[in-house]
Amino acid sequence: MKKLTNQQKKFVLEYIKSLNGELSAQQAGYRAKDLKAAAAELLAKESIIHEIKYQLKKQIESLRVNKGYVIQKLLQIAEFSLEEEDILDKEGCFTGKKKLRDTSAGLKALESLCKYLGFTSNPDEQEYKQAKIITISNLDDSKI
Repeated sequence: MKKLTNQQKKFVLEYIKSLNGELSAQQAGYRAKDLKAAAAELLAKESIIHEIKYQLKKQIESLRVNKGYVIQKLLQIAEFSLEEEDILDKEGCFTGKKKLRDTSAGLKALESLCKYLGFTSNPDEQEYKQAKIITISNLDDSKI
C-alpha cells in the first residue's frame, strides 16, 4: 500500500470529522481551483480509502462499545416506543382506545438495528410482496 503524505493524512482526518470532501481538501491545505474534483480524486485512491477505514475502525475500537450493548439498546428503544398506551379523555378517564407511544422513534430504532445487523433494503432481495395501501377516503360501503 502506498504511503500517504502528511497532507493526505490531514485530508483523511478532516474527512472523518465532516464527511465533506471539498471542505476536507480545503482544511488539509489543497489549493486546487476545483476542490470538489480534487476531493473526488483523493477519495478514489485505494490508499486513502484504506486509511479512512483504518481510522474509523480505530475510533470505534477506542469507544469500547460492545455490539451486543448497541443491539440491546436499539431493541429496548424499539420495544418501548412501539408499546401501546391508553388514551385518556380531558378528565383523565380511559377512553377504551390505545395508541403507540412514539412510532417514529420505534421505526427509526428498527431501521438502525437492521442496518447494524446487515439486513439489506435492496428491492431485488426482498422476499415479500408489496402491500397495497387503502385509505379511508377511497373506501365506500360496497368495499367494506
